[in-house]
Amino acid sequence: MKPIIAITMGDPAGIGPEIIVKALSKPHASRIAQLCRPMVVGDRAVLEQTARWLKSSVEFHSVAGPESAVEWRTGIHVIDLKNVGPSHRVTRGPDAAGGRAAAEAIGAAVRLAMDRRVGAMVTAPISKEALHAAGYPYPGHTELLAELSGAKAVGMLMVALPRSKKDPGLRILLATTHLAMRDVPQRLTRERVHSAIRLAHQAATGPFKIRRPRLAVTGLNPHAGEGGLFGLEEKEIIRPAVEAARREGITVVGPKPADSLICQAYDGQYDIVVAMYHDQALIPIKLLAFGRAVNVTVGLPFIRTSPDHGTAYDIAGKSIADPGSLIEAIRLAVMLAKKQI
Repeated sequence: MKPIIAITMGDPAGIGPEIIVKALSKPHASRIAQLCRPMVVGDRAVLEQTARWLKSSVEFHSVAGPESAVEWRTGIHVIDLKNVGPSHRVTRGPDAAGGRAAAEAIGAAVRLAMDRRVGAMVTAPISKEALHAAGYPYPGHTELLAELSGAKAVGMLMVALPRSKKDPGLRILLATTHLAMRDVPQRLTRERVHSAIRLAHQAATGPFKIRRPRLAVTGLNPHAGEGGLFGLEEKEIIRPAVEAARREGITVVGPKPADSLICQAYDGQYDIVVAMYHDQALIPIKLLAFGRAVNVTVGLPFIRTSPDHGTAYDIAGKSIADPGSLIEAIRLAVMLAKKQI
């Protein structure tokens, strides 16, 4: 049987509903149908409204859960939470109603994944601002998913999928995620870096099935601190964490200058890079594969992937959002669910 993939609608005022409708209708629907049985968790009225202004003739089917779809028909299957409604205009921007709807969809999909009723979950983009306005004090999906699932340690792994057999792709796991730059040095601890290395090793040997993974860790500062001239984090925090991981039998090097290290990883010398902060990881990933890259949450008791972009309020409602990264997120979720990566 093809795995069932739960797709959360994301922020209803962003491009989530648009890229979902595009990914699950012509011309992409047949490709997705060959991979899996997709099921959207969200508000059907919003999705139908989106389909109308996209001039899409796709049909919608409300289902109570994965078991309700006895015959998997063409069209879009929706677990209809009825928590937004068509009055929530797609162009209104972030607000509490949208944040609440997005969080409720995530919670419903997590319950399905925890109960093993779906093979994986794929999340459309949410707004941190809207999430906070709705009373959810999380910096993003990763932390919310960890709380809902009870996971003790989770990591954000960005994956630029290979474009050909000769292309090794790129995988970068973040030691810190959504923080102001001024807060990164204070939040970077030996324990945090050590945990990130462990998570990278877990991802490599687990879902990605790399038998002897080669890991590498970036420095925080230019030239990895240049022997302490540009900062002491490499000596006092990152190197001790790398050495602790080595004592556990993990093959890992670092800290190394981020600019040259990421080039070496893309040349195939390393399987996963552990980066110290958000843009250190996201800039090379998006430069190589914007619109095709995928975010994988490592450490959860289920598989979760998402596109590499945000809510894109500035283009919401203009019919120009590209569903490519969502399609790649679905594809990778299926491969991980079927252990075929």
